[in-house]
Amino acid sequence: MKIKKGDTVQIISGKDKEKKGKVLKVLPKNNKIVVEGLNLVTKHVHSRRAGEKGQRIKMAMPLTVSNVLLICPRCKKSIRAGYKVLADGVKKRFCRKCKDVF
Repeated sequence: MKIKKGDTVQIISGKDKEKKGKVLKVLPKNNKIVVEGLNLVTKHVHSRRAGEKGQRIKMAMPLTVSNVLLICPRCKKSIRAGYKVLADGVKKRFCRKCKDVF
């Protein structure tokens, strides 16, 4: 997957279209990611003990990776990342617009 934990992404489809957020979790087996504060759903939680009230919690649910674009940390544009193998043999991502390696 070209998107990693901690990256900033922009959602390109769905109810949160055009919004940006930080990736909290990457689920490569399912080809999904969880973005902070986006794709929220309300979950009803039962009380754990007697006398305690139940509550509703907003949770960020996973998104398909194809519905997001990576944002370049240097030029701040939404991009499709590419890969380069550097001289020392390390494979790194790069911005296709500003050619910066990150």
